[in-house]
Amino acid sequence: MRLFIVIFTGLLVLLQYKLWMTDGGLREVWQLEAALGEQSEVNRSLASRNAALEAEVLDLKQGLDAVEERARAELGMVRDDETFYQIAPFRGDAPQ
Repeated sequence: MRLFIVIFTGLLVLLQYKLWMTDGGLREVWQLEAALGEQSEVNRSLASRNAALEAEVLDLKQGLDAVEERARAELGMVRDDETFYQIAPFRGDAPQ
């Protein structure tokens, strides 16, 4: 009877070891869950960035206001009926 208990106790310890310590055990599952949470956060931020870029692309395709705004801001363009004035900052220490 004692041999029977010792064998089953040994099997129980072996199974517990496999469950907790080996590849595919609970430790690895916890690590994978943590990595999955981190990757999900990265995916959420990239999805919001993609949505913003998609909205900008649609705006550029459909509306001329966005194209005009970009031409003014990035290329310094003005309309034919406008006059461009550039105002230099005042420097009080400039020689006279």
